[in-house]
Amino acid sequence: MNKILTLIIAGIFCISPAFSQQTKEVLFVGNSYTYGNNLPDLVKQIALSFGDTLVHDSSTPGGATFNVHSSSAQTLSKINQQQWDYVVLQAQSQEPSFPPSQVANDTYPYAAILVDSIESHFSCTEPLFFMTWGRKYGDQQNCQFYPPICTYSGMQQRLKESYLEMTIDNNASCAPVGMAWKASIAMDSTLNLYASDNSHPSIYGSYLSACTFYSTIFKKSCIGSTYWTNGIDSVTAISLQTIATNTVLDSLSAWNIFNADFSFTQYNDSISCTNLSTNYESVVWDFGDGYFSFDENAVHTYNAPGNYTITLSALTNDGCLLDSIFSIVTVVSTTTVEEDNSATRKLIKITDVLGREVVPNSNQTLFYQFNDGTTEKKIVVE
Repeated sequence: MNKILTLIIAGIFCISPAFSQQTKEVLFVGNSYTYGNNLPDLVKQIALSFGDTLVHDSSTPGGATFNVHSSSAQTLSKINQQQWDYVVLQAQSQEPSFPPSQVANDTYPYAAILVDSIESHFSCTEPLFFMTWGRKYGDQQNCQFYPPICTYSGMQQRLKESYLEMTIDNNASCAPVGMAWKASIAMDSTLNLYASDNSHPSIYGSYLSACTFYSTIFKKSCIGSTYWTNGIDSVTAISLQTIATNTVLDSLSAWNIFNADFSFTQYNDSISCTNLSTNYESVVWDFGDGYFSFDENAVHTYNAPGNYTITLSALTNDGCLLDSIFSIVTVVSTTTVEEDNSATRKLIKITDVLGREVVPNSNQTLFYQFNDGTTEKKIVVE
């Protein structure tokens, strides 16, 4: 015999506290900008200093372009070797800075092939584009052919534009390393982020890049990490940690990083919620009183005074990834309901957590939507 349990407790979804320990499995696809100073291991060590774990592997042949990686047996084999949380995609350092028409022809199609390879293996994996930095004095090798990249700032601007376009076009996320470099240079141009060739990273540049990746992948501040490499003093390390954290976490939406966020306004017993999430596919609102909504931006009226927890859960990558955020609302008084409409209340449809209409099954979380605008969460337990 089946028992139908109406679950009205807020927080039915598993919500990971921002500061809980996490494990992430990441494949780095790139070239010498990634393997220089062993960037993946720097990220791993920063993570360990906070009790987090980074399991990583790399495919980083020198000078490799997205075109090369898209047909590389090594790269494709590593993409398919396990179910990664992230696959980082770093293009050859110059190619995304070239004229838009050239990038559209020579870079974007191969970025899309790589993303397709990632998602066809495991749809839950999030592609993560590695926005690199402009060369210290611009691209002098190609400057005569395309003047905008003759300077650091011009080259950096083109890299930013191209990486963000690839990110948005492929429903991916972006690690804004180049923008963290730009912020560091603006703050203290005497701190040399470059190696002697004025292109590859010095240990300072790699450490700043690693801090940026930590905040991007774990969505946590890296300020206070007790790990920094030899040659970096504690004051400089904390400064680079702060730049990376602020660059990422102050602008999650700018980098299209999957994130749940919302704001709300309240008038007496009614609230109006605005969804501010990024890089998501669907949302579920839990108003803390047994009612739910799948609307993009939700409106709700409470029936009794009290303190209620509003929880927004955003889902992406076919529902594999979930992020939640909550806020408390206090209702002092409510509008009097003059008549009971329960007799005319009718079930409209039943949906799953992605909002897809389904037939009820056992051991599955379902949402029953009624004609009065209310939604009830239920689960059938055998």
